[in-house]
Amino acid sequence: MNTETPELVGAAVERARAAGFAFSCDPAVGRLLAVLAAGVPERGRVLELGTGTGVGTAWLVSGLLPRRDVTVTSVELDPERAALAASGDWPGFVDLRTGDVLELLPGLGAFELIFADAEAGKQVGLELTIAALGPRGVLVVDDMTPAPGVTWDAGFAARQEEVRRTLLGHERLAAVELGGHGSGVILATARN
Repeated sequence: MNTETPELVGAAVERARAAGFAFSCDPAVGRLLAVLAAGVPERGRVLELGTGTGVGTAWLVSGLLPRRDVTVTSVELDPERAALAASGDWPGFVDLRTGDVLELLPGLGAFELIFADAEAGKQVGLELTIAALGPRGVLVVDDMTPAPGVTWDAGFAARQEEVRRTLLGHERLAAVELGGHGSGVILATARN
C-alpha cells in the first residue's frame, strides 16, 4: 500500500496548519477520495462542497493526475479560506469558487463524484446535493462519527443522524456506512 502523501496534499495540509484551520479532510477519507476520483469516467465532473484550505481538493486531484480530461469544482463559503486554497498550485482543470453552495448547486449541473464536506449540502440542502449526482454518480459524506475525545452537542448529533437516515434510506441511492473508516463515511451511488 502506498502511504506517501501526495505533494499537493502536503502543501494544502501546510496551509491549513499555518492558518490554524483544524477541520481538514481526514487522511483516510482523503485516500478514499483519491481512489474514487481515479475511477471518474473520461470527461467526468467532480464536485467538493467545502474547500477549506484545499486538503480534500488535493486528495481528489491526486487521484486524477496525470489525467486532464476532468473538471474538479470546489465551493467554499468563507472568503479567507477560499483565498488560502486558491494560493495552491492547482492544475488547470480545478475550478475553485467562493460562494454559498446552496445558491450555486442548482446551476452547476450533474457530477460523477461529489464530496460533501460542509454543513451546506449535507446538513442543509442534502436533497440539492443528491439531485446534482449524475446517473451512477458517487457521493461521499464524511464526519459521520465524532472524532476521538469529541462529544457532539445534541443539535449537531440530531442533524447528522438525519443525514444518515436520509442517505441510507433514499430511494435514488444505494448507500453504505463505513463507520470505522476515517471520520466515518457514508458512500452512496445514484441508481439513475
